[in-house]
Amino acid sequence: MFLPQMQQEMGRFANYLEEEKNSSSSTVLSYQRDLKKLFAYLDKKGVNSIQEITATDLNAYVLQMERDGFSASSVSRTIASVRAFFQYLHKKQVVAEDPSEMLRAPHVEKKPPEILTVDEVLLLLAQPDTSTPKGIRDKAMLELLYATGMRVSELIAVKIPEVNLPMNYVICRDGERERVIPFGAETSKALKRYLEDGREALLKDKSSDYFFTNCSGKGMSRQGFWKLIKQYSESAGITKDITPHTLRHSFGAHLVQNGADLRAVQEMMGHSDISTTQMYLDMNVRRMREIYKKAHPRR
Repeated sequence: MFLPQMQQEMGRFANYLEEEKNSSSSTVLSYQRDLKKLFAYLDKKGVNSIQEITATDLNAYVLQMERDGFSASSVSRTIASVRAFFQYLHKKQVVAEDPSEMLRAPHVEKKPPEILTVDEVLLLLAQPDTSTPKGIRDKAMLELLYATGMRVSELIAVKIPEVNLPMNYVICRDGERERVIPFGAETSKALKRYLEDGREALLKDKSSDYFFTNCSGKGMSRQGFWKLIKQYSESAGITKDITPHTLRHSFGAHLVQNGADLRAVQEMMGHSDISTTQMYLDMNVRRMREIYKKAHPRR
């Protein structure tokens, strides 16, 4: 196993991430996992201290990961962890030079997100059995998700006062920020039906601040919503790999395809950077190119 000095410095690095960089616990754990694997490799190679680690050692480790079949994204993440660790060591003067400085991450090909067609969305929205309280709730959740592009975590956290049915908008909270997102008549109809015929039956005389509840009268979970999306996509015969995020991406892509202003889409979706929203425009350009190639006589 790797030397106590390496373990000690990794512990200090974790404290630095938490206390000075305000990193999340999942980020810290991810860094630690990557570094433990590196240290185990170096231990086998006979490297006895952090000060002995060279750029050649680090490059050899990255090459070994690639030979072992690790994906480009895994290698890139490991390089990010290693660079962050050695930048910290250099800053704290534990090492005189940063051996990770010349490490370069492999190019990671970003796949465009899976998008449903409008017909597929309509088919999915038609799946819940609206003769039951659960089906009425599921229909309302799917309608609101597609109508607003909310994240699932935001959807299941919506409280009763945050849904304004007379004005057809929902207040969506993302940490310290909040945004107001409008929705249309069909979604409003589904939400009203849920409040009238679904919610009270699910609550069973219990009380809850959450707009959507499960069959026990408690707030919905991400896992619960994930299962119902999978169930309805299968019953609709949709072969695409649908996740709750698929409806969010479909919302963004369909708005851009129909000429929505990119800044407005960014605001509705809560993207901090316009470049994230830009992918829907890029997808639209690719789609138009495909249509052109298939249809134009002089393509």
